[in-house]
Amino acid sequence: MGCCSSASSAAQSSKREWKPLEDRSCTDIPWLLLFILFCIGMGFICGFSVATGAAARLVSGYDSYGNICGQKNAKLEAIPNSGMDHTHRKYVFFLDPCNLDLINRKIKSVALCVTACPRQELKTLSDVQKFAEINGSALCSYNLKPSEYTTSSKASVLCPKLPVPASAPIPFFHRCAPVNISCYAKFAEALITFVSDNSVLHRLISGVMTSKEIILGLCLLSLVLSMILMVIIRYISRVLVWILTILVILGSLGGTGVLWWLYAKQRKSPKETVIPEQLQIAEDNLRALLIYAISATVFTVLLFLIMLVMRKRVALTIALFHVAGKVFIHLPLLVFQPFWTFFALVLFWAYWIMTLLFLGTAGSAVQNDQGFVEFRVSGPLQYMWWYHVVGLIWISEFILACQQMTVAGAVVTYYFTRDKRNLPFTPILASVNRLIRYHLGTVAKGSFIITLVKIPRMILMYIHSQLKGKENACARCVLKSCICCLWCLEKCLNYLNQNAYTATAINSTNFCTSAKDAFVILVENALRVAAINTVGDFMLFLGKVLIVCSTGLAGIMLLNYQQDYTVWVLPLIIVCLFAFLVAHCFLSIYEMVVDVLFLCFAIDTKYNDGSPGREFYMDKVLMEFVENSRKAMKEAGKGGVADARELKPMDACSSNRALELHWFSSKS
Repeated sequence: MGCCSSASSAAQSSKREWKPLEDRSCTDIPWLLLFILFCIGMGFICGFSVATGAAARLVSGYDSYGNICGQKNAKLEAIPNSGMDHTHRKYVFFLDPCNLDLINRKIKSVALCVTACPRQELKTLSDVQKFAEINGSALCSYNLKPSEYTTSSKASVLCPKLPVPASAPIPFFHRCAPVNISCYAKFAEALITFVSDNSVLHRLISGVMTSKEIILGLCLLSLVLSMILMVIIRYISRVLVWILTILVILGSLGGTGVLWWLYAKQRKSPKETVIPEQLQIAEDNLRALLIYAISATVFTVLLFLIMLVMRKRVALTIALFHVAGKVFIHLPLLVFQPFWTFFALVLFWAYWIMTLLFLGTAGSAVQNDQGFVEFRVSGPLQYMWWYHVVGLIWISEFILACQQMTVAGAVVTYYFTRDKRNLPFTPILASVNRLIRYHLGTVAKGSFIITLVKIPRMILMYIHSQLKGKENACARCVLKSCICCLWCLEKCLNYLNQNAYTATAINSTNFCTSAKDAFVILVENALRVAAINTVGDFMLFLGKVLIVCSTGLAGIMLLNYQQDYTVWVLPLIIVCLFAFLVAHCFLSIYEMVVDVLFLCFAIDTKYNDGSPGREFYMDKVLMEFVENSRKAMKEAGKGGVADARELKPMDACSSNRALELHWFSSKS
């Protein structure tokens, strides 16, 4: 990876004094060039699929004989019904759209180009014939005339399966898709193969479709709650920890109580309905409520135990949150970082999925065993999708790393600017400018390292899923152990990468030097890192729990009005997962700010001592936090050796304490 260096260079690096924001230079240029070449390769894959006609086949659709709908087609050798003029037939219609190949994940049906999709259900061949005569859209095979639909003996094979479900064209893709919920459930069965009872799956899908407005509203509620929590963090950070603690206690108790109350209420309510389907839905809801209530009770008990253990460290987190809150006051655009990152990821994922679909229809026409046409890529180009998958992981990690570098650069600018009135007008945009001008190579290298770890883990997970039930206990244990180890390694590298980006933002060094310097700082302050990260991450976790509990409780109350005809399980799970995802995206920015602040503080105390020419950059509040935490840990450990060992890296110049306090008093 190019991270190796000689002992002499390492010794020089260890003696090097950091000069924050003074020198800027381009870092890891070879990795930037490599990343650009890789992106050019991604563009080649998209261009190849478009050049081979895949774009037209994907957007306009094609029938089972290789004809693209909505245009004139060239004759394919030895393939019947090819080369037809489908200028007026712009939609793809499947004779049996709900017949799926569960292994290959595709529709096992003859596809035809038609003039219009049947908007109403057609129950008999007479209805199909009447539809063709009125709309000019023949739904049977090209070899069968509409007048022969009811008289030909081949109509049962060449015409669509009866009844023909009502369908509507998919926007922009010209496919006739069934609008019936039961057919959607069959589509889901192709993806959810572990569901043994299809009736349960049908009821779950029906519940989601019936409650889609409520699900959308609750997802919007989680977004609003996350934004409100970020605003609260900015202005009332001193009391936020206690507010979160009290609200989580009340929320967990209230949610658990409401679940048990609803369970008792529904269990005692008389079963007046005689409709079997509604009775089954009521039983499913009752069982789901019992599971939710038990899970909430266990979660509440565990939460109380954890908070009981952490109660003495809550005071340390209050000061840390206050400092981070000041950063958000000076850098309000930090709150919107998740939006820009999410928008960039969505754009890239949309491009990636579109290119993947292009690849699925690229290649040359080949006749399969049934006599129909499939498009396949032969030769080395058939492995392009592997390159495409690696691109998904690397570029996604690159976008996330750009966010980390941007946040780190903005917070570093805030911390190492002595007079906050001299901050740039928009430190976020200034950080983005430095990222683009100097450090894209560093971001590319860091994201590539994560990709190298993530790909083997995903391969092992795929192998484990394919061998489920087939491998022996020893192989299963080895696979799970390898997956777990790679996951732990990935998390550790993510944390180290984030601190390496901070070191790069401070001193403009390449990735390996920054990672080594950051690692040394973190090791010197290992106990302090563990204490701050444990308490800080736990309080941010409580914020996520608060948002999920609030959204889930609102979902329970709203879905309670649909208990007679809606299964709660899937809608509530979807809402809670989305709420957690949104809360994680927003609060992870706060976590980044805390981590960057701590590394800056550790570097500040290591290389500065408060003497003239080596003044501290930190403000009074942060030093008060250090003093308070030192007192609290001394009281907890009664001044033991462990405390002295922990505080040693943080106290760079204890003999100059009077000078340090004098400097702070002059700054206040």
